[in-house]
Amino acid sequence: MAVSEKFSLRRFDSQASGFLRELDALLAWDLPADDGLEQTVRAIIAEVRRRGDAALVEYTNRFDERKLRSAAELLLPKARLDEALAAIGSTEREALNEAAARIRDFHEHQKQSSWSYTEADGTVLGQQLTPLDRVGVYVPGGKAAYPSSVLMGAIPAQVAGVGQIIMVMPTPGGEINDLALAAARIAGVDQVYTVGGAQAVAALAYGTQSIPRVDKVVGPGNRFVATAKRLVFGAVGIDMVAGPSEILILADGSVPPDWMAMDMFSQAEHDEAARAILISPDADYLDQVESEIQRLLPGMERAAIIRASLVANGALVHVRDLEEGLEVVNRMAPEHLELALENAESLAPQVRNAGAIFIGRHTAEVLGDYCAGPNHVLPTGATARFSSPLGVYDFQKRTSLIQCSSQGADRLGRVAMTLARGEGLTAHARSAELRLGADGEDPS
Repeated sequence: MAVSEKFSLRRFDSQASGFLRELDALLAWDLPADDGLEQTVRAIIAEVRRRGDAALVEYTNRFDERKLRSAAELLLPKARLDEALAAIGSTEREALNEAAARIRDFHEHQKQSSWSYTEADGTVLGQQLTPLDRVGVYVPGGKAAYPSSVLMGAIPAQVAGVGQIIMVMPTPGGEINDLALAAARIAGVDQVYTVGGAQAVAALAYGTQSIPRVDKVVGPGNRFVATAKRLVFGAVGIDMVAGPSEILILADGSVPPDWMAMDMFSQAEHDEAARAILISPDADYLDQVESEIQRLLPGMERAAIIRASLVANGALVHVRDLEEGLEVVNRMAPEHLELALENAESLAPQVRNAGAIFIGRHTAEVLGDYCAGPNHVLPTGATARFSSPLGVYDFQKRTSLIQCSSQGADRLGRVAMTLARGEGLTAHARSAELRLGADGEDPS
């Protein structure tokens, strides 16, 4: 069907029977497991673990149509990043620098310090924060370049004090995007490897002769990357297993409908699996937004992708009032939430589940994608119910500190002995008992 032909967005009404069941079905997302995807990814990971660089070269030549002779060709010299920064236009360079500065400033506010306190008997308890030694930042390549993903992945790691930041990025056909490399230079990336897919995740997780093993892998990718991250978790930390990009808009009709249509397009154009959903208590307004969607779509460069996304995953949801709309929002726990409302600031505190909230008519979600400051790596697929955006805290470890005084060892030891014997763990009890009265006090 031609892009210019009209189509109907899926409609939901909160008063209809089975509303919540149908809404949950629309939102359901899981990594496909019935098409051999997991088996393929497992095989790639196993080969990279077994053969290291040789497997990387083989898979990169096959999937990215490269002609590599050795894995040494995957590593870009630092001079290449400098060249990329010099090669881009001044407008792009200024935009990258401003976005990087804003992202850095926001994440500086997330920094935490080690802490401790001393009890009356001299026992010291606390928490020590230390940065990870080495992290891997995955940056998508192929259909589009994502310098914003470079900034969002690398800058919080640098702010956290990570020792080494490794970036991997597929380069199909050997084409390298200067904007992404310039972003890597600005963000302080230490090494860039032109490898992607499940093989890149495996290399970061287990290491090869050329690519060092990292402590954590972050960054978005396609379903092969997402599956690989899920499978290597445990051998290495990950930020999240991200699903399709999504936007949920709660609107009262006070924002021009063409703005809402374009905001929905901004997520739908990512790919055919992306989701764009508008909720409003004003049924006429929903009609107006749909009319704007039909009018504006033919003029969009990625019209075919937007249309496919809206047909498969888009929706217009009519609710009784804004209070019910907020209930639906919290149930959906969206990645991006726009509150296109006149009294948005007063309603924002009622949102419990969302990756990021964009408050008021002037705050387009796209600002968060690039330059507002908060991280755009966000929980998808309703995982905002229990997880958070990528941040400095993802690149730090928290270690508990316990230092007992002789009095503390005696006091705590008696408690531990009682509980250990209650659990039948005699050696636990004896370990504590041996320290009772160690400085001359009678342990009886």
